[in-house]
Amino acid sequence: MRLSKFAAANAALLVFSTIPSFCQTAPAQTAPAKPKSTTAAKAPASPYERALLKPDALKDVAPATYQVKFETTRGDFTVTVTRAWAPLAADRFYNLVKHHYFDNARFFRVVPNFVVQFGLSAYPPVTAAWDKATIKDEPVTQKNKRGTLTFAKTQMPDSRTTQIFINLKDNSSSLDGQGFAPFGVVDGNGMNVVEMFYDQYGDSAGMDQSNIEKLGEKYLAEKWPRLDQIKSATIVGDAAAATPSKPAPATKVGSGKPQQ
Repeated sequence: MRLSKFAAANAALLVFSTIPSFCQTAPAQTAPAKPKSTTAAKAPASPYERALLKPDALKDVAPATYQVKFETTRGDFTVTVTRAWAPLAADRFYNLVKHHYFDNARFFRVVPNFVVQFGLSAYPPVTAAWDKATIKDEPVTQKNKRGTLTFAKTQMPDSRTTQIFINLKDNSSSLDGQGFAPFGVVDGNGMNVVEMFYDQYGDSAGMDQSNIEKLGEKYLAEKWPRLDQIKSATIVGDAAAATPSKPAPATKVGSGKPQQ
């Protein structure tokens, strides 16, 4: 399982005039040369951090606990990560957020009563750079309960890269045994926001990952325009002095849960 990057040439046109023989030709006047600019032309600003193109260099160790604020098109929610749950996953997530990998990316797979998935960059060069940047599998120490965040992976060992899902219900009976290791949890009432993400595409957009990877946000905006988007994901603090977060309890019917 898994958010685009011209020069002009000027042609000189020489115009020749025929002057009668009895007319005196005026001496040519040379326009004064304009001083050359000493300021070099600036390259267009990149829409993403260039550091994201070198995954091997982003190896910071995450704090024991830290919090990430997601600002989305449906509202904001905060996630608390506990490194002890899954250290490799916590470190990877920390580095991705620190360098704004998730900014402008979409929640491209929203399956009611199952998961919300994200983690394909809005920018194809960035997605391509991380395609082979895998991290090793690690023990599942927490259950895939509602509200937990877990890295997606294939059936191949050590295949986790950048894609993450948020459990919309308790999926522990089906996912724990497959090696999906939660590393964080949505705080407080944040699941009220998560459960409002547009879900009417079902798994259709999620099955279109190849095109999303190659074409990024431009393709998503045209093909799957109603998918909700991450405006920004930023590290906002830690929870070292707080009690480790627990998965949010299930909401009651009528609490803003999207249509099934």
